[in-house]
Amino acid sequence: MRTSPPAAFCCGSPRNPCESRPTLTTSPLPDPLETARQRLAELRAQLNFHAHRYYVLDDPLIADAEYDRLFRELLALEERYPTLVTSDSISQRVGGAVLTAFRSVEHRVPMLSLENAFDEAELRQFEERIRRFLTLDQKQSLAYMAEPKLDGLAVELIYQNGTLTEGSTRGDGHTGEEITANLRTIHALPLRLAASQDSPAPDRLEVRGEVFITTAGFKALNEQRARDGEPLFANPRNAAAGSLRQLDSTVTARRPLDFFVYGVADPTQLQATTQQEILHRLQQLGFKVNPHIRHCHNLTEVIDHFQALNQLREQLPYEIDGMVVKVDSLDLQRRLGTKARSPRWAIAAKFPASQATTRLKGVEFGVGRTGAITPVALLEPVNIGGVLVSRASLHNEDIINNKDLRVGDTVLVQRAGDVIPEVVKPLVELRRGDEQKISMPVNCPECGHRLRRELKKDGVAESVTRCPNRDCAAQLLRRLIHFTGKAGLDIDGLGKKIMEQLVAARLVKDIPDIYRLTADKLVDLDGWGELSAANALRAIAASREPSFARLVSALGIKNVGEEVAAMLERHFHGSLASLQAASKDELMQIEGIGEEIATQLRAFFDREDNRQILAALDELGVRVKAPPPAAGDQPLAGRVFLFTGSLAGFSRNEAKARVKEMGGQVAGGISRKVTDLVCGDEPGSKRAKAAELGIRILNEEEFRAVINRQE
Repeated sequence: MRTSPPAAFCCGSPRNPCESRPTLTTSPLPDPLETARQRLAELRAQLNFHAHRYYVLDDPLIADAEYDRLFRELLALEERYPTLVTSDSISQRVGGAVLTAFRSVEHRVPMLSLENAFDEAELRQFEERIRRFLTLDQKQSLAYMAEPKLDGLAVELIYQNGTLTEGSTRGDGHTGEEITANLRTIHALPLRLAASQDSPAPDRLEVRGEVFITTAGFKALNEQRARDGEPLFANPRNAAAGSLRQLDSTVTARRPLDFFVYGVADPTQLQATTQQEILHRLQQLGFKVNPHIRHCHNLTEVIDHFQALNQLREQLPYEIDGMVVKVDSLDLQRRLGTKARSPRWAIAAKFPASQATTRLKGVEFGVGRTGAITPVALLEPVNIGGVLVSRASLHNEDIINNKDLRVGDTVLVQRAGDVIPEVVKPLVELRRGDEQKISMPVNCPECGHRLRRELKKDGVAESVTRCPNRDCAAQLLRRLIHFTGKAGLDIDGLGKKIMEQLVAARLVKDIPDIYRLTADKLVDLDGWGELSAANALRAIAASREPSFARLVSALGIKNVGEEVAAMLERHFHGSLASLQAASKDELMQIEGIGEEIATQLRAFFDREDNRQILAALDELGVRVKAPPPAAGDQPLAGRVFLFTGSLAGFSRNEAKARVKEMGGQVAGGISRKVTDLVCGDEPGSKRAKAAELGIRILNEEEFRAVINRQE
């Protein structure tokens, strides 16, 4: 307490009061809450700065003890003033209630997978496809970004006004699991963006990156699990995935997770023009960017860097299985666009497969959902790249014969792309003479029905041997596993083993039975209880409104996977009834649908049992949800374009892609449904036919005006 100074000396005697006594005055006391608020802001800024130096830049400026002192002060203040705790505080990296399940979240922009290239020739083919699509000649340069492909788990992070608000797994590319609390525990991942006046953060930023565990961290984690009597993780990727899917974030916090950023969902959020600029801007905002990323002026530099990374990979502190190659120009990325499952402007160049030798002990024959008989090699277990391999696909009879594989052979086995085990070849020079030839079974190993190899249109037999019995129990089981699995509706908790259990218990005999399951039917099963039954029923209920493409893909129609299903969804605008009613000729008019697929679709919907399944699903409340509104306006909605002749300024593929981006459809042949015929040089007979049908005819300049909205 401070006093005002006296005007003159005073003895202070009450008998002789001074005319001027010193007056006692009080200055306003500092507000403890405001003082704490200011100090917490200082501490958070310091701790975030030093955490970035330590975890991201690997260049700390203070000792660990000093960092710990600041962190303890922060915790003490937040404990004293809980109303001042903010979501971007470093103390919030761990905390919160243990979850009972993960919430599903839909990615605004799909997180697509990548096509693979396994050698230099396939990389050159990738560039040739780009040049054809964009009609670029060899003189026009193509620059790339070459980025190490980490063997981790892809995630998306959403920042609102600079603060991390949501994080999720990639999932199936369209829908992932919300794991924000777990992602907060990763120190290399900023809770608040490092924005500045010169470099402000966008209002919303959707960041993509890879969560991984270093090899040293993986080794230490497994050593600790061994000491604790817990099962060991097979490899760093499994360890990272398992760590991120913990319902208790305090468990995740004890795992040595790390993070590298590699891109954004929407480049316009950063106002960048190249992939290189995106990474530079993300680094400015506080993200960790892999130091081995390279800008390459041409494909030769890409290949050189690929070879350099392959030489370096064993010395890196984390596992990589290849290199991602991206067209650097964002404008070219936009023009190239995407296919159903992958972008046209990027590819994963995979390192040579890990290989080992072992003995082929026998062959097992599995039955797939379409009746395909798949021979599976039974191997003496061998460690390949950290994974114990005891089984590998032999694909079909033709491949077995072409490779001259025999039971008892010493064989070379590899994990193709470091993932899928396959038998490369027998080591013939090591044969002893007692090896036995492999023969395909005559009858189905499950139902006993006689097997056959169907003839293709040209009269040549298919390479696949099939069981034609649609009621074969093995096929029914595989269809059910496909329906609930990742390529189907991805119903959480209904994986292969659970579906086998439900079928064995006669609770599920066909697809609609999944939606007839009740808690009282599940709780008495071995390994089940009230909680697991409730979780399974909740996941089943959540699958009742799939997208058109997901449901069609889940039905297991031969040759109709995710990419074909997406084509059908675009053409029929998400109407399952329209697809069911479409004739074979109409299906063949759809761009990308040929006679074989059209035949399979028609055959599927013509079967009475399939129609009954679809009707039952509808009665049980399984209905295609309305497709989400397209981003931006769709000026070509309702118009169907057909192209004929060669275009000078577009490749045919780019022209079709531009139409689809703007909501239009592309036809494969002339019909009354076509609204616009685009004619290039030498249009042929389609022009006369279009004129006869009254179809609008456009030349290339008129088409350019249409897609530039100048018509």
